[in-house]
Amino acid sequence: MSAEGSLDLRLPIGGLFTVLGIMLIGYGLATAGNTAMYERSLGININIWWGVVMLATGGIFLWLAKRGAARG
Repeated sequence: MSAEGSLDLRLPIGGLFTVLGIMLIGYGLATAGNTAMYERSLGININIWWGVVMLATGGIFLWLAKRGAARG
């Protein structure tokens, strides 16, 4: 199989992580006033923090895909 026309898996995975990270950050912001919801996590809005982690991971994957496409 040739390298031309093959899909770099970093691109769809990065897109997925980016979209899910944005959605999770949005959900965390929408539920920020609900203190009862975050009692189990010691008052930390875990949705925002994991959304930021997923967004950063998606950004890294997309950057690596772009860098790989430029080299190849």
